[in-house]
Formats: sequence, C-alpha cells, structure tokens
Amino acid sequence: MQTMIETKSITKTVNTSEGELQILQPISFQVKAGESSAIVGASGSGKSTLLSLLAGLDEVSSGEIHLDSQPLHTMDEEQRAQLRGDKVGFIFQSFMLVQSLTAIENIMLPAEINGLSQPKQKAQAILEQVGLSHRAHHYPNQLSGGEQQRVAIARAFITQPKILFADEPTGNLDAANSEKVEAL
Repeated sequence: MQTMIETKSITKTVNTSEGELQILQPISFQVKAGESSAIVGASGSGKSTLLSLLAGLDEVSSGEIHLDSQPLHTMDEEQRAQLRGDKVGFIFQSFMLVQSLTAIENIMLPAEINGLSQPKQKAQAILEQVGLSHRAHHYPNQLSGGEQQRVAIARAFITQPKILFADEPTGNLDAANSEKVEAL
C-alpha cells in the first residue's frame, strides 16, 4: 500500500520574547493510503501545528515531510499551494469561511480555483450530504457554529482530495451530525 504521509524527525521551533520555544519535538511516522490516523493530546501540545505542517500551511524547522511521495519540506510557498490544491483537503478548527460568500459559494471556491467542471452542482450535492441544502444561500454569520462546521467540511470534500486533514472536525456538531461527518 502506498505511503501518503511520511515524516522524518520533523520539529517546529519559534522565537519568542523569552527565547526559543520548541512546539514539536522530533516526530516520525507514516500513514498509508486508505488509513485514518488521529492525533491526540492535551490542549496546547502542538496538534494543530502538526496538521498545519503536514498540509504545507507552515514550514518545519527541521526534518522531512513527504505527501504522496512529494518532498513538501523542499518546496516554496507556490509549490506547496499547488500541492495542496491538487491533493489536500483541510477542515480548519475555526472554519475559515469567507464571510462575503454564501455557504454554496464557500464550498465552490476550491473547485473553481482548481478548474473543476460543474462546481455548483458538486457543491449542491455535498451540501445535501451534510444536510444543509436549505441553507445554501446563507452567509456564514447567518449560520450556527455547527452549520458553519458542516460548510467547512463540505468545502474540504469538494475536490475529492487524496489526503484530508481535519482539525477537530466534529467539535461543534451534535451526535447525529458527528456520525454523518465521520461516515463521509
């Protein structure tokens, strides 16, 4: 089975007014195609930082990350953005919805950026899957936290990414919607 994610001794260190702060100690692991992995730990232990590094949203201080055999750690921002667009979906803990776009427009955005055909039809189908077709034309500030979470989830799925990163994807959902999202 193909390795989709491979890390070799990755670390993340930031400079603060009090000196260097090591957010991640050296960590190495692999995730094969079709596998699901969970990152667990206490609040502030670096889980979100690790996800950001794995998705190419931030750069490692040292070590190597390969996504679908691509050396993420050697890429510049433009190359990382291309790789994300081609292979990665990301569900942010804080949703990161564009406030001036409706639910359906937020979902369509990655599909349009990637030049996928029929983005509106695909977005409508995914909205149906997450139970929000009736809220398609509502703006984020008109949606509950759980509804915004489901829009963010739908947006991550629209390009059918090979790799999906999810930072607490069900944190704002009730039990029934959590199960629906986990099934997706």
